[in-house]
Amino acid sequence: MEHNDTKRLSRLTAILTQLQTKKLITAAELAKKHNVSIRTIYRDIRALEQGGIPIFTDEGKGYSLLDGYRMPPISFTESEANALVTAEQLVIKNKDASFVREYVGAISKIKSVLRKSTQEKANMLAARMEFRPLLETTQTSNYLSALQLALTSYKLVKLTYNSLDTNETTQRIIEPFALYNTQENWLLIAICRLRKEHRTFRLDRIESLEILDETFVPHKMTLPEYFEICRAKSFANP
Repeated sequence: MEHNDTKRLSRLTAILTQLQTKKLITAAELAKKHNVSIRTIYRDIRALEQGGIPIFTDEGKGYSLLDGYRMPPISFTESEANALVTAEQLVIKNKDASFVREYVGAISKIKSVLRKSTQEKANMLAARMEFRPLLETTQTSNYLSALQLALTSYKLVKLTYNSLDTNETTQRIIEPFALYNTQENWLLIAICRLRKEHRTFRLDRIESLEILDETFVPHKMTLPEYFEICRAKSFANP
C-alpha cells in the first residue's frame, strides 16, 4: 500500500507539472503518459482539485491550470543541475547577445532555488567546462529575444536589412514565422510584405528592428510543412 501511495504522489506531482507546462492536456494524454486508465486520471484530477489546485476543465478538450497560478519552486537533483549548467555553457557561446542575456538571467533564478551543496557543485562544474565552436566567427546579433516575442504575439516587425548577396539595404515589414539556428547564425523565416512571400533573414544582417503594434493573422502552416515545401521546390529546380 505504501508503494502505491508513493507512486500516486509521484504521478500527481508529474501531472501538476504537465498542467503548468502545457496550455491544455487531455485525460487520454495523461493516461497514456503514466500508463494508467483514464478513470484513474479522473480520480487524480479530482484529488488535485480537492488539494486546492485551481484546475479548469474544458469539456471535451482537456484540462488546464487557471491563469496566474504558479507552483512553488521545485527542487533539482544534482544531475539535473549539471544538465542546466552544461546548457548554460553552450548558450554563452551563442551568436545572439539577447538570447544569452535572457538565458543567463533565467538560469540565475533557477540556481537560486538549488540546495547550497548543489549550488557549489554546479558552480565548480561551470568553472571546469569550456566549449569552443568549430569556426571562430565574429558574427553576432541582438534581436532573437525581440523576434521571439513578436512571433508568439503575432506582431508585425519593421526591420532594416542588409542583404549578404547584394549588399543592398532595404526596409521591410515582415510577419515572423519561425526561427532556426545553423550553429553559425540565427535565421528568421518570415513572410516579407515587400517581396510577398516567405523569406529567410540572417539576424546578424539586421541593422535595426522595431516591433509594431499591428498584428497579423496567425500562420496555419507548420515548420515541418514549410521545410517540406522547400525540399519539393529544390527537387523541382535542381
